[in-house]
Amino acid sequence: MATQSVTLNLPEPLYQRLKRRAEQAQRAVEDELLDVVAAAVPVGDDLPAELTEALSPLALLDDEALWRAARTRLSSETAEELEQLHHKRQREGLSASEAERAAALLRHYERVMLVRAQAAALLKERGHDISVLLTGA
Repeated sequence: MATQSVTLNLPEPLYQRLKRRAEQAQRAVEDELLDVVAAAVPVGDDLPAELTEALSPLALLDDEALWRAARTRLSSETAEELEQLHHKRQREGLSASEAERAAALLRHYERVMLVRAQAAALLKERGHDISVLLTGA
């Protein structure tokens, strides 16, 4: 793959954050910056724009914010409503408005799960042990 050289002037606080991340991962700042750019600019149009917009900023978050994103869950009310609609669909079917609501809730659930997964992947790339996320803690 051909590469291009780019000169980029970064604000000092941003550079220091990248430098700290690179040091934590025992990498060069350039390699860390390349990963951030690659994560922020999707390879293709594999995901809908809404999901791409939800995922792109994650690469720029600090570790604390990524941990919060990785632990995000649906509210209990939303999860319960989605479950009730799912059971009703299996039992008797849904009205058009209920089907529309179920689809919207499912899209929201998928977005939450995708953000959680991407945040966890970024934390792992940064050298964190994410096994605690698998236990639901």
